[in-house]
Amino acid sequence: MTDERVLVGIETSDDAGVYQLNAGTALVQTVDFFSPMTDDPYLFGAIAAANALSDVYAMGGVPLTALNIVCYADCISPAVMGEILRGGADKALEAQVVILGGHTVENADIKYGMAVTGIVHPRAIITNRGLVPGNKLILTKPLGSGIITTAAKAEMAAESHLDLALKVMATLNKAAAEVFSAYKVYGGTDVTGFGLLGHAVELAEGSKVVIHLYTSAIPLLPGVRDYAAMGLVPAGAYNNAAHFGKFVDLDMAVDEVWHDVLYDPQTSGGLLFAVSAAQAAEALCALQSKGVEAREVGEVFAGESPRVMVW
Repeated sequence: MTDERVLVGIETSDDAGVYQLNAGTALVQTVDFFSPMTDDPYLFGAIAAANALSDVYAMGGVPLTALNIVCYADCISPAVMGEILRGGADKALEAQVVILGGHTVENADIKYGMAVTGIVHPRAIITNRGLVPGNKLILTKPLGSGIITTAAKAEMAAESHLDLALKVMATLNKAAAEVFSAYKVYGGTDVTGFGLLGHAVELAEGSKVVIHLYTSAIPLLPGVRDYAAMGLVPAGAYNNAAHFGKFVDLDMAVDEVWHDVLYDPQTSGGLLFAVSAAQAAEALCALQSKGVEAREVGEVFAGESPRVMVW
């Protein structure tokens, strides 16, 4: 049975579910947790929390409360587990989110994340269905976190490259979302496990449009292209290519390395939002004035079938 109060459900591959409470308020709900991508337990907790909170920002919402989700292993000391939770708590505090409790499960592998609840006005929901021809696409974080952490696991990543990648992953999308709230956002998502191309395909399919992405404008973390050229690419990138590749065309002039970079699964990546051509430059300036490393990376066209074109 369909419930008319469900404004966004599972059917459209959006970042979170949305349930209307009244004429002016809807709940945004999401959950996300995963294994460590760093040996620093505090940073792992902060990144996992930022990643979970991002889905609410991606829907145009404001996160309010969170529940911790913890899988713990007996071999891990309580002190280490405490650092993970402290990292998550500090990131929640930064986001002005209250952690109400949570749940723990004994498990062979450590995992941590959050179930997050936020609110959004029913007329301000951002989904992957609203893009229209003429929109410009703005990305708010550089790509490459999956490749950098893969290089780090192989002990081949420069310390400065890993440190910067972890800092970017731990950065909330709060400031970017607040800036975008002053503009008409036609649709959008955050860039996470499906990589930039996978999430762009979801936007194209949801909105029935053709998206053009321009490699010359896409920001990358330092070292990413070199590591990708060395084959230091996570398995998830190849899974993404296998799943979404039928909807993607790369121009013959595009370096093959970009194929791996654009499918690279991101952890706590940036927002990919569509705004009008008239507002794009102003929105970019506003984002950059708040310290957000935002770039205009593409645009939207009409087409007979949804596709993503890479130039």
